[in-house]
Amino acid sequence: MQQPMLVLKNNTKRESGRKVQLSNIKAAKTISDIIRTCLGPKAMLKMLMDPMGGIVMTNDGNAILREIQVQHPAAKSMIEISRTQDEEVGDGTTSVIILAGELLKVAEPFLVDNMHPTVIIAAYRQALEDAVSMMRNEVAKPVDTDNREEMVKIIKSSLGTKFMKGWNDLACGIALDAVKCVRINDQSAGGYNEIDIKRYAKVEKVPGGSIEMSEILDGVMFNKDVTHTGMKRRIENPRIVMLDCNLEYKKGESQTNMEFMQETDFRKILQLEENYIKDICDDIIALKPDLVLTEKGVSDLAQHFLLKAGITAVRRLRKSDMNRVARAVGGQIVHRTEELKDSDIGTECGLFEVKKFGDEYFTFLTKCKNPKACTILLRGASKDVLMEVERNLLDAMNVARNVMIDPFLVPGGGAVEAAVAHRLIEKSKEIQGVGQWPYRALAEALRIIPKTLMQNCGVNTIRTMTNLTAKHATTGSTWGVDGETGNIVDMEEFGVWDTLQVKSQVFKTAIETAILLLRIDDIVSGVKKQSDIDAEKMAGKFQAANPQEGPEE
Repeated sequence: MQQPMLVLKNNTKRESGRKVQLSNIKAAKTISDIIRTCLGPKAMLKMLMDPMGGIVMTNDGNAILREIQVQHPAAKSMIEISRTQDEEVGDGTTSVIILAGELLKVAEPFLVDNMHPTVIIAAYRQALEDAVSMMRNEVAKPVDTDNREEMVKIIKSSLGTKFMKGWNDLACGIALDAVKCVRINDQSAGGYNEIDIKRYAKVEKVPGGSIEMSEILDGVMFNKDVTHTGMKRRIENPRIVMLDCNLEYKKGESQTNMEFMQETDFRKILQLEENYIKDICDDIIALKPDLVLTEKGVSDLAQHFLLKAGITAVRRLRKSDMNRVARAVGGQIVHRTEELKDSDIGTECGLFEVKKFGDEYFTFLTKCKNPKACTILLRGASKDVLMEVERNLLDAMNVARNVMIDPFLVPGGGAVEAAVAHRLIEKSKEIQGVGQWPYRALAEALRIIPKTLMQNCGVNTIRTMTNLTAKHATTGSTWGVDGETGNIVDMEEFGVWDTLQVKSQVFKTAIETAILLLRIDDIVSGVKKQSDIDAEKMAGKFQAANPQEGPEE
């Protein structure tokens, strides 16, 4: 009798074939079921508690999945696609997970019937290409980005599913103004178009007050106070110097030794230090600024010289804050005081003042003439509320950015999915061979979005879905679901629109993830105990510390 041969270690777990594919599908369905109730205006919130005892309350797909700890590799890749969607376009994180889960679910019967995964994948690829081109060419409509009313409507449909929908007008106005503020559209540089929300539109959360007190500043603010109590806390039309060097005596890079021969030598050294600080302060005072901002420290002596000259100083600003200040007030950040020129001074700020909220002091640089950076000041009852408001506002700003970069809209409320599904089903009739069945199944899977909206409203899903399909077959592609009531409405009249960029990204990410997970037919997981890993590390360290000596000659 032939003896069994072991290739893999005993503690290595291996799964292969059909079992792996079905377990991947099950994992993906589980993840998508977790956040299915988070879609639409009637979305439920999830309350998550992290290991440190902190609480997150949200209905943002990405924020929920970020906090969940999962074991299964397929579930991990599902969580990853939500993060990708958030980074790429900032919206549609819930839709992408629901759609990816449904696409894998409809592939399951074909796998059970022994259809080869590559046949399903080829059909899915073809369907993805057709769906994206149908959306752009047949369903989408262009939008005028300069029309404020239109833009606010688009942002409203994104915020309608979020916690902030009660303050829709306020939030839409803030998001749109922030994006317009940070936009750089330089036609002379070959139509250069940059909208960097992450770097130049900072959200400052200050607990206290009510959400209605939130506002967008025509300038910047940061959590700092002046360095000396005698300095001015309000200056109109200030001249601002921005530095990223120390206003204190430089210490040696490494250990410095000094040898004193006479008792007066020590006094000379102190005098040198004092003279050095006086020189750098004189460099600044020569330009007659009103305000000095620096990323590093300001010594007591430097404060004294600046105070005598009537100059206010703020120290230890973050690099990111300083970049925003430079964009808002004009001028340049200077690295050495002797290189300061008049053109480096920021003169476009209308008002500098320090305000106190609760126990904290905040510095405001507002009334800027043409700021290319801004700060959004959020007020709210508690830290948890502010965190959720910030997430909603970032989604709204991303929507505004997407429209400005790619100014096309598609009808919301599940209308675009139903329209593309109807067209794909019609097209599947022309496809020859076995590939038409997965192609048609993908088209049916797209209807999960309107179906989930109906489920979350609590209406009869089958009857309403039949009505929606009939509308798309007979009258047009703008019919969708009213997320509040579950009725079928014309989105053109109802005024709910999504951006084409977000929807295209949802389709691409969801279908490509389904393709990726269907291609996996083997999972090998080497199960190592933590104690074994630690033992190996210790052994490696021991060998490094005591290298074996060669034999003596």
